Amino acid sequence: MKKHLKWIGILGMLSVFILGGVIEISADEYRHRERKRHSGRDDSAKKLGSKQLQPVTNPAYKETCGGGHFAYQPELLPTASWANLLSGFDDHFGQTLDVHSETLATLTDYLKGNGADKSSSRQAAKIMKSLGGEVPIRITDVPYIRDQHHEISSDVFSRKSIGSLSNCSACHRTAENGVYDDDFLEIPK
Repeated sequence: MKKHLKWIGILGMLSVFILGGVIEISADEYRHRERKRHSGRDDSAKKLGSKQLQPVTNPAYKETCGGGHFAYQPELLPTASWANLLSGFDDHFGQTLDVHSETLATLTDYLKGNGADKSSSRQAAKIMKSLGGEVPIRITDVPYIRDQHHEISSDVFSRKSIGSLSNCSACHRTAENGVYDDDFLEIPK
């Protein structure tokens, strides 16, 4: 009987030793990931794959639209929404825009060719599913986007450092790269 107790004691101590080693390895891996993330050397954005949207690559769109506000990825709206926006430059959210016809053609091709309904990203698919046939002209009217921000009070959006829900890059520091993942979220004071 004493031999059995001795072996049970030895096995118990061995189990505790092994489990402690596994926990320590996991903690080390976590600390390493956190150090990388906070040092700016994180490559997690590359690993998000189809979860991220394509960064804006069209120079005409970056200059024309990005000159007045954040250059939203075309995948944030369906092509029908972009078509409606492009046909209303005489009243673009309270402003009149003067866009050369060649530039307008370039914008049209880019936005219609890269809308949410043309994308294979999971985020764009969720946007399309949430719309249920609706054709909003404001990204902030997309149900999926509103749902993603429902826990944030209007007081937060009205902060000077943010301004409104439409200022994606105020909190989503990697928005320009098409990454809106919560891991990269930083709400300013």
